Amino acid sequence: MMTIATISPRPGRPPSITRERIADAGIAMGLPAMTFTGVAALLGVSHVALYKHVAHLAALKLLVAEEIFVRWELPDSGNEDLQNYLLRFSASLRQLVKLHPGLAPYLLRRKATTPAMLARIDAHQTQVADDYQLPQERARWLLSTVAFHCVALADTVYAPAGDAWEEDDATIEAEFDLGMRALVVGALAMRP
Repeated sequence: MMTIATISPRPGRPPSITRERIADAGIAMGLPAMTFTGVAALLGVSHVALYKHVAHLAALKLLVAEEIFVRWELPDSGNEDLQNYLLRFSASLRQLVKLHPGLAPYLLRRKATTPAMLARIDAHQTQVADDYQLPQERARWLLSTVAFHCVALADTVYAPAGDAWEEDDATIEAEFDLGMRALVVGALAMRP
């Protein structure tokens, strides 16, 4: 259970509420547990003050999800063959989803993907197309296919399972790796 430290108001000027500070507080709280009052408490401001910057909880979660994605360091492409790059890309994306529960819907659903996220995705697809001399549409399809399946699987695998059962983490990771390898090899062999 996460406890939220209440910050006592200090005399003088109130802390500034910036997008970066809001995102930092939201990331610290986590998307599934995020509340307006919790983020406001982490910022040391009232929830009313936070409402002046973010309209509602859904907008707050979207802001935090976008910031998580924008801060994610994509692996460099072009330094190896395409298959190995796609495997490293999926491993990096898997780690992103594992570290940020609740992020997957913002990555999978078009309506939850912001223009900044879409621009970053498009720039990445263009970079991979250039680095591997691929048609833009082929790079888009390969990266989207790998990303969609990786995010969906990671969201399922790393979701809290309660007391249902526990599996050896190394076994799960090995099966995840094997599944992603099969997907990448198959996707590279296909011509959609």
